[in-house]
Amino acid sequence: MYGSYEERIHDLVETYYQDIYYFLYHFIGNKNDAEDITQEVFTRVLQALPRYDGRVQIKTWIFSIAKHAAIDLYRRKKFQRIFADIWFKELPAKDGLPEEVYMEKERDRQLRDTILSLPPKYRMVVILRSIEGHSVKETADLLGISESKAKVDYHRAIKLIQQKMEERERKEGGAHVLERRRYPT
Repeated sequence: MYGSYEERIHDLVETYYQDIYYFLYHFIGNKNDAEDITQEVFTRVLQALPRYDGRVQIKTWIFSIAKHAAIDLYRRKKFQRIFADIWFKELPAKDGLPEEVYMEKERDRQLRDTILSLPPKYRMVVILRSIEGHSVKETADLLGISESKAKVDYHRAIKLIQQKMEERERKEGGAHVLERRRYPT
């Protein structure tokens, strides 16, 4: 099916690099970290490829490596992120932007921050289902969980997002009314 080992590696990188990068970017929320971890994922793939036994699809196997790399980074940066979020919150510039554009950017930032604050298992399901557009089956396969667990985790994550967004609205005095977003079921 594949030519040389080098050709196989090249094909895997060509085929999956962008999907892995986008998954990691949405999971981590930082382009530089996503690029670094994507490279780390393919380094791990290169090291582990001789042990790949074909029991799962190669895409599922690579996403599993990406998931573990993202969780490793999350654990390493957990406390740094908490303090950075408290002290150095990045706000969009309002200079010269129409109010509607500013409000939309603010809603998107709040939603992104809320998704980033989810526990990793919920964050992964939301990213794969809502952002990447994967089906329940694809999400379950990529995460190595059952379809029913993917559904339950997804619905719990959406409920948690809604609670956090509503709580944020109450704290801010309802200054920014967030419309309820429709999520795939």
